[in-house]
Amino acid sequence: MGDKLESMKTTIDIPDDLLADAMRFTGAKTKREAVVKAMEVYNRTQLVKEVVASFGTLHFASNDEIEAGDLEEIARREQQALSHSSK
Repeated sequence: MGDKLESMKTTIDIPDDLLADAMRFTGAKTKREAVVKAMEVYNRTQLVKEVVASFGTLHFASNDEIEAGDLEEIARREQQALSHSSK
């Protein structure tokens, strides 16, 4: 396949004003380049929306939880140091 990406030839009707704007905003030199760039941006935007939406389902530790874990780790290490020094 090489460096060339697979593509599918298709014929579509795109309103002239939308295509002109896409070419202007993307800096594309060809209609194909404008459509590909616009699709890449759209797909990336949708992916970001999906990732952001998933943040509501993930649990991130609060600062208090992190600090409590740090305190537990400090106490554990102090306990280990005491038990090693008494041997």
